[in-house]
Amino acid sequence: MSSDPLLQPYKIKNLTLRNRIITTSHEPAYPVDGMPKDLYRAYHVERAKAGVALTMTAGSAAVSRDSPPVFNNVLAYKDEVVGWLKELTDECHEHGAAVMIQLTHLGRRTRWDKADWLPVVSPSHRREASHRSFPKKLEEWDIQRIIKDYVDAAERMKAAGMDGLELQAYGHLMDQFWSPLTNDLQGEYGGSLDNRLRFTFDILRGIRKQCGEDFLLGVRYTGDEDLAGGFGAEEGIAISHKLKDSGLVDFLNVVKGHIDTDAGLTDVIPIQGMRNSPHLDFAGEIRAATGFPTFHAAKIPDVATARHAIASGKVDMVGMTRAHMTDPHIVRKIIEKREEDIRPCVGANYCLDRIYQGGAAYCIHNPATGRETTMPHEIPKAATHRKVVVIGAGPGGLEAARVAAERGHGVTVLEAAAQPGGQIRLTSLSERRREMISIIDWRMAQCERMGVKFQFNTWAEAQTVQDLEPDVVIVATGGLPDTKVLKAGNDLVVSAWDIISGDVKPGKNVLIFDDAGDHAALQAAEVIAQSGARLEIVTPDRAFSPEVMAMNLVPYMRSLQDLDVVFTVTYRVESVLRRDGKLVAVFGSDYGKVNKERVVDQVVINHGTLPLDDLYFDLRPHSSNGGAVEQHDLIAGKVQNLVTNPDGRFQLFRIGDAVAARNTHAAIYDALRLVKDL
Repeated sequence: MSSDPLLQPYKIKNLTLRNRIITTSHEPAYPVDGMPKDLYRAYHVERAKAGVALTMTAGSAAVSRDSPPVFNNVLAYKDEVVGWLKELTDECHEHGAAVMIQLTHLGRRTRWDKADWLPVVSPSHRREASHRSFPKKLEEWDIQRIIKDYVDAAERMKAAGMDGLELQAYGHLMDQFWSPLTNDLQGEYGGSLDNRLRFTFDILRGIRKQCGEDFLLGVRYTGDEDLAGGFGAEEGIAISHKLKDSGLVDFLNVVKGHIDTDAGLTDVIPIQGMRNSPHLDFAGEIRAATGFPTFHAAKIPDVATARHAIASGKVDMVGMTRAHMTDPHIVRKIIEKREEDIRPCVGANYCLDRIYQGGAAYCIHNPATGRETTMPHEIPKAATHRKVVVIGAGPGGLEAARVAAERGHGVTVLEAAAQPGGQIRLTSLSERRREMISIIDWRMAQCERMGVKFQFNTWAEAQTVQDLEPDVVIVATGGLPDTKVLKAGNDLVVSAWDIISGDVKPGKNVLIFDDAGDHAALQAAEVIAQSGARLEIVTPDRAFSPEVMAMNLVPYMRSLQDLDVVFTVTYRVESVLRRDGKLVAVFGSDYGKVNKERVVDQVVINHGTLPLDDLYFDLRPHSSNGGAVEQHDLIAGKVQNLVTNPDGRFQLFRIGDAVAARNTHAAIYDALRLVKDL
């Protein structure tokens, strides 16, 4: 038996959980037509195989048709869901993991123009800012119908063989009943706290009657809305006692805050640059007050914090949910005393931000997550040993080197800079994004462990590469800022990179023209605004920073609004000229004829990068495939065997921004799906 607090079993009623680490309910948006099919199952099974005690599916599964998912959720109101969930549950059980699900009705936290176009419902007409729907105030028959929908959905979950379920009560319909801000009902479901909780307890009683005492029930809820007019911690403690004393629930899953705005959601589920485990002490207060089984998850990305959460008695089960998206094998590596090999979650929140924009959840630096049916988390050995040369030690190049080394190949990496990292080293200069450097540090440690050879301060020429007599060459040289985007005055501007790196000092009156919409513009903006400069950010888009996405935008906005930065949308900087010792930025617009000017002393351009690809084109004539990729084989996961030049001495590929400006995830995914089959 291990003495590690994280590896101790924990028993709730008739269920013994094999350790103290869980993945809390979350919806990675992998269902097909609302059903958790092969990919959804593979995602959860991967974590079950690696030792997680409990995998909680669906954040959250919809119980009613008038709770249309705002992204691709599981539809718990359909009978056909039972078969798919049973397959998932049975396979996870085979690997020793317990399985639960989270059920919900979204209430006002959805849109009326989705699915069946039914009215959004809530205990008041008050609109939720994030999803913009003005709800219908619930009638008695709505309430009774939805209570029945919850009970019916729970019965389906039990039929699927699940160990239990939890009800979602923060931001969704259940919490909309709880909060004075969103409950205007008269009568037995409105007014006093007991009345506001009545909907919840009606559902719990119905589920308990239908599913029996052995089926575990919990509630994931906010114990403090942290919102003017909402309920605070004192009332949250009272709610916690009422849940415990009811005898209807078996565990509490505690969060803190509100999710009706992007800012509120980001405080509940913090991202990089924000404090780790910000609500753990609060969860501990609930646990101490109730003495009842308590679960908690909110930015607990590392084993040390999780271990402290359990050892200190703050919680009984600790959720490492985003951390398991980054590395599904955390528990196995703890057991094997290989914690240093755990791929660290950097809090980039690429996973959740993609979901909230209608995409599937992907981890910024583990491209196998969400692709378990096509991409490996563990790299198999190759049948034949090859010599691989990688040019560039950014995220894509290091991933190529890591995967090639895992395959058993001999790998040499050539890097022009004195340190690895590429664009991520520049990104991590920002205090807000310093955690990104772990993407590089982890890969360097893995490469060094496997004997990858590095040559830094090496500007690779075609002959340099050929002298190494490689079998495979992978060009991962990245790109350089493209600032030549104006009709005139391109020689008068600087790039966002110039500002972030410190190579160019901010002016006193600065204009940023952001035509890429990514982090670079906002990072440069913070440097400029914090210097005391007057700053305006101009974009031709109808919304600024569309590539940054909702939750990542929140900390930037808090900082830049506090510094009085001006944001101007739908205008394009067309040219820059000198006049009277100043710079004049001339505006146009994609929407029609516009003739505006801004007089400033510095213009910063953010327009992505152009590939640094000279070496690639120098090497092409010497390669067997001319740099070409057989895309059908790449997608199908087959070996690249294309030969266009029989006299070529090596295969040649390029990845990441050396192909075209994209993002970190794209560069790493390029590397994994190419090199896993070399």
